[in-house]
Parts: sequence; structure tokens; C-alpha cells
Amino acid sequence: MSGMPQTETPAIVACTISRDVQNFDLLIEDMETALGEAWGDLGFTEALAFFAQAEAEPLQFVALAIDSADEGDLPLMGEIITQAKARGIKVILIAEDVTPAALHTLLRQGADEFVPYPLPEQELQAAIERLQEPEPVAAANPHQLQTGNQREGAVVVCHGLAGGSGSTTMAVNLAWELAALSEQEEPSVCLLDFDLQSGSVSTYLDLPRREAVMEMLSETESMDEELFGQALQPFQEKLQVLTAPSEMVPLDLLSPDDIARVIEMARSHFDFVVIDMPHTLVQWSETVLSTAHVYFALIELDMRSAQNALRMKRALQSEDLPFEKLRFALNRAPKFTDLTGKSRVKRMAESLSISIDLQLPDGGKQVLQSCDHGLPLAVSAAKNPLRKEIAKLAASLHELGRSEAEAA
Repeated sequence: MSGMPQTETPAIVACTISRDVQNFDLLIEDMETALGEAWGDLGFTEALAFFAQAEAEPLQFVALAIDSADEGDLPLMGEIITQAKARGIKVILIAEDVTPAALHTLLRQGADEFVPYPLPEQELQAAIERLQEPEPVAAANPHQLQTGNQREGAVVVCHGLAGGSGSTTMAVNLAWELAALSEQEEPSVCLLDFDLQSGSVSTYLDLPRREAVMEMLSETESMDEELFGQALQPFQEKLQVLTAPSEMVPLDLLSPDDIARVIEMARSHFDFVVIDMPHTLVQWSETVLSTAHVYFALIELDMRSAQNALRMKRALQSEDLPFEKLRFALNRAPKFTDLTGKSRVKRMAESLSISIDLQLPDGGKQVLQSCDHGLPLAVSAAKNPLRKEIAKLAASLHELGRSEAEAA
């Protein structure tokens, strides 16, 4: 009598770890879609015991799923991550309604990926694929920062007061113009993308988003020149860039102290530090404002910009913050011959009781094409009117910085 054919049980290559996986029904569905039957489920204490068993050897990753009720057990969560990493097991952190402080703690413990719950469409699969990618080979000549450097670089900030007002375009092109003033004078420039959720500096310069950025931001207390240098990427050997993290993280995941340390590290090694800010005001916005030597607030000639400029003014003045530091820059300003437009600009400034210090011309389609191609305007469209204006601004900032240095 012949026996029935035996179906071999697939090896368990992944596990969910949670207080009750039934609280994460979307995670169950996505795990089944991605792995079929090659995954299991563990409780928190079960996971630590399971890691020590032979059955855990095939594990490639675990999905640690937590919600607000688990925040009291952060030490246990941290131990799970530590034990997994010690055995070469990757960790995807799935979190629902968890405070930024708790997320920060667990990411510093070594979690490889963070995915919010409810899970966005296909996001778990994308995270799994990223975990399976081979580790990037380190560049032969990574950017080396000299230990003990004592520069005091000027901090230039670009903050768009409305979506699409051009703050990232301004930051990227201003940083490039500063770095490429002339063959004789090439100040060292660092461009920092602090728009942690939707930062586009990497897109506008065609640079990859790297895990090293989040690793550095998670360890600012122990950050040194080597860790900071590893997070930077060169653009055409003239400009050093800190892109936004590869994952969309909460804006308040970083504290004012974290931001202050990053800016101070950049200032001590570069002549100019250009920062692209998120549109939203967060707890560390004051830190950037107080550090900035020049703070450009970009607006357009429309009602939303006027209303947001007024809100910004009231917010800063109500907290006794230095509103006078803001230099309002009007993007897509009317042409010199547009008398009606010029009159509207004047009325806007008077109604808000502000000074519009900089008027940037409309660069047209060339600006969009430049951003899509990942090139500064100086490289892709050198004669563009917006590029010419930003180049003049860069030259004046450099001259101002040199004058102040000579006076000191």
C-alpha cells in the first residue's frame, strides 16, 4: 500500500512579533501575500526564547508590531531588536499611534525599516524587498571630514510658506552656485534636507536616499566626523548633500538638540550650510531660526502665501522669536514691465507690514525640466533668468561672508 505524497512544510523565514497579531489584521494579510505559509507569529517573551532555538536559524526578518498600549514595555521591545540583530535577523518596525520618542528609541536600537500602521498599499512588500537588497559597497573615497575642524560656516535657510513656492529649487540652486562661484573661489558647501517626510533634494540632484542618513540622525548624541561624513553624498565633487531619510518619518522624531548637533557639525566643516526646511513649523524650527544667518521665507503673489505669511508672523511674534530674521523672497515675481503686478507686490507688502527683499523671476518650464533631470539650473539651463538671479544672490552672500570674516 503506497503512502500518500508528503507535502513538505516550507521553512519559516519570517515572524510577526506582537502582543496580539489579531490587532494587526492588515499585517496578517500582507504577510500571507508576501510569504504564503513561510511565516509564523510570536508573542514578545516567546520571541526571545525562540531566537535561541535551532528553528530560528532560517529567519531572515521579523515584523515587530506595536501600538500605544505597548509603550510601557519599550525595554522589552529594545531587547527583542538587539537579540534579533545579534543573530543577523533584520527587523521591520510596524507602529500604530506610538509617540515619536518611542519610535526614536526603537530605531536607535537598530530596527532596519519603519512602516506605519495601517499599512500603506504594498509598503510591507517594498520594505521586505529593501531588506533583501545587497548591502551597498562603500565608495572608494568617501567624504572625509577632518577631525577638530573649527570653521564657523554661515547658515542659509530656505522655507516655503506655501506648497510649490520653490524653496527646494532655491536651496538646491543656491547651494550649487555658492559651491561653484569660480575656479579660484570655491567655498565648501553642505546642503541639508530637513524636510524629513517629503524632501526632494535627492530627486533634484538625482542622489539615492541612503539608510546612513537615518542612522546618523538616530545617533546624534554620539555623532562624530566619521558618522556625519558617511551620511553625506557628493554631487559632482563640489557639493556635499544630506538627503532626507529613505523612509517617511515623523517630523518631531528629531529633537531640537538633534538638529542643533547636526547644524553645528556641518558649520564646523563647511563655509556655507544651506538648509531646506519643511513647510510645517515643528518643535525644532526655533533651533534653525536662531542658528540661521539668513532665513529666506519664500512666497508667491497669491492669497494663500499672504495668509501663511501673516500666520508665520503672528506665530513667531507671539513666542518672542526673531521674526526680523526672515527675508521674504517672492518667487515667480512679475516682470519689470508688469506695472500692475509691481503694484500688487507693493500692496501685499504693505498689507502684511513686511519687506519683500528678494524678487525671483519665473524660470518657466526649464526649472521643472531641470528638477526632473536631477541637475542644477547652472548645468542644464545656464541662461535661465531664475538661475541668473540666484547666481547674483550667491555672489552677494559670499561677498558678505568674506567681509564679515575680514572685519572679525
